[in-house]
Amino acid sequence: MSQLLPTDILEEMSSMRRYARSLTRDEQAADDVVQDALLKALEKRHLFRPDGSRRGWLLAIVHNIFISTRRREEARARRDTRFAGMLTDRLDPDQEHAATLHQVAQAFAALPEPYRAILHLVAVEGQSYQEAAAILDIPVGTVMSRLSRARAALRRAEGGAAEDGADGGNAADRGLRIVGGRDDD
Repeated sequence: MSQLLPTDILEEMSSMRRYARSLTRDEQAADDVVQDALLKALEKRHLFRPDGSRRGWLLAIVHNIFISTRRREEARARRDTRFAGMLTDRLDPDQEHAATLHQVAQAFAALPEPYRAILHLVAVEGQSYQEAAAILDIPVGTVMSRLSRARAALRRAEGGAAEDGADGGNAADRGLRIVGGRDDD
């Protein structure tokens, strides 16, 4: 029984990439799927049956990785929705504020994980930029950039017409003011 070689797998990479792009409709997401599929194929190459189709086996791995990723993302979205509801269920503000709070909680839950982590550490836990950078093992500049993007996304969700001060006003003038952390550290 001959084993599938890494070079055999790499010969099929263009087919894997085409299929992944067809499934994801996004070049970067497709590349992520292909990378995961390549790793899985290399790890499991001993399971390949020599009488089977190499391309078919690899495309099945791409398909399975795509399905698993999509299910994971859908589960995360469901958790985020439940989390946003949990944040607003515990409070009893007036109706207008409740609607705004619910909208902000949903926007917070929908943020990509890196932005949500930074915003939580700085705005909720009160960590300084340096402390957040150390916790996440990333540069302080990355903390600042992600925090800025997270805050801007929440302002957009709140309905601020001019994100990031594009109208010359400041965040406090638009209603939602995301505060927290110690920017001067």
